[in-house]
Amino acid sequence: MSKGIWKLKVKKDFSAAHQLRNYGGKCENMHGHNFGVEVEVKGNRLDSRVEILMDFKELKRDLSEVLETLDHKHLNSTEFFEHQNPSSENIARYIYKEMQKRVETEHVKMVYASVSEKDSSVASYSEE
Repeated sequence: MSKGIWKLKVKKDFSAAHQLRNYGGKCENMHGHNFGVEVEVKGNRLDSRVEILMDFKELKRDLSEVLETLDHKHLNSTEFFEHQNPSSENIARYIYKEMQKRVETEHVKMVYASVSEKDSSVASYSEE
């Protein structure tokens, strides 16, 4: 039997305001977005009892916990973005790192986290 990989993906959103320091345009002013977020995990072994990689419910709960730290906040005022720009790229990295702490095990690994300010503009972060 060939060795396969399973991938799970969940999506959520949050609303927040931010300002892009040193941008030199309108985005230096405080403005808000309804950010879309997508995260994906992967693994090569299913739980032997239930035969799932991980429970979608747990993955969604973990993402909700991470997004709660950002939702309805002025991102520049949060600890993580105090000294770095809350760009979509850096927000994606923040979500990835926080999810990594929560979901990674011997058999489950983060693949990526993506953040969109609108459907046509998506920033993703991975460590692959």
